Amino acid sequence: MKKIIAAFDGLKYSESTRDYAIYMAKQTNTHLVGVFMDDRIYNSYKVYELMVKNGKPGNNMKKLEAKDKATRDAAAQNFEKACQKEGLEYTIHHDHNIAINELKHESIYADLLIIDSRETLTHYTEKLPTRFIRDLLNDAQCPVLLVPQKKYPFQKVILLYDGEPSSVHAIKMYSYLLPELKDLDTEVISVNPPTTTLHMPDNKLMKEFMKRHHPKAKYTILKGLAEDEIIKHLKKSQDNALVVLGTLRRGTVSRWFRENMADILMREVALPLFIVHDK
Repeated sequence: MKKIIAAFDGLKYSESTRDYAIYMAKQTNTHLVGVFMDDRIYNSYKVYELMVKNGKPGNNMKKLEAKDKATRDAAAQNFEKACQKEGLEYTIHHDHNIAINELKHESIYADLLIIDSRETLTHYTEKLPTRFIRDLLNDAQCPVLLVPQKKYPFQKVILLYDGEPSSVHAIKMYSYLLPELKDLDTEVISVNPPTTTLHMPDNKLMKEFMKRHHPKAKYTILKGLAEDEIIKHLKKSQDNALVVLGTLRRGTVSRWFRENMADILMREVALPLFIVHDK
C-alpha cells in the first residue's frame, strides 16, 4: 500500500486538495495522510488587529488565536469526515514548526505529495508560481501533484517528453506509482525545433519503453518553441487531463524542460500537474 500526503493550510483550507487526495486514494487503495501546516509563526490576523482602544492588545490576541485554532480544527475535522465517508485508511498530522521545512521532511517518507498550486501560507495572494510552491518543488523528496481550484476526475494523461533523463524519470515515476491509471487515454507530447524531423528524441528506445508501460499511448510531435507549443496544445485539451512532467533542480538546464516549464504551466493552464524533480 502506498502513502499519499495532502498538505493543507488550515486557515485557508483547500477543498480541491481534499477532493483530489480522496480521489487519488480511492483510485490507488492508498493510505492518505492529511498534513496540516499549523506553523506557530503563521496566523490569520495582522499586527494592527492586536491594537484596541482600551490599550490591552493582549486580550485581543487571545481571542484571535482562539479563532485561528477553531478554524484549523474545523479544517482537520472536515478532512477527517470526508475520509471516513469514503471509507479510507487515513492519518492526520499537525506540523507546528516552520511549514516549508516540515513539509519537505514529510515528503521524504511519502510516495506522492498533493497540494494546491496556489498555496502561499501567507495572508496574501501571489502570482503563480508562489514562493512557497517554488521552494517546495525544488526540494521535495517525492513526486508532487499540484492541483487547480476545481477537481475533475482524470480521463486523459499527457506525458511531456523532451529526450532528457528528467522527463523519462517523471514518466517512470508516474507509471510505477499510478498503474491504476494505465487504461486512461495517454498522449506523449514532444516538441522539436522547426527545422528538424517529426521524430522524437531517442524515438526507438522511447517507444520500446512505452510499449511495456503504456502500449496504447498516442504520440504528438510539435514544432516550434516548447513553451508556446505545449501551452497551445494543452489549452485544447479537456479539463480532466493530468499532465506529467519532469524538471531539473534550479541551476541546471535541460534542452527545453528548463526549470521554469512547471512555472509556465501553473500560470497558463488550470490542469493538475504531476511533477518529478530529477537531481
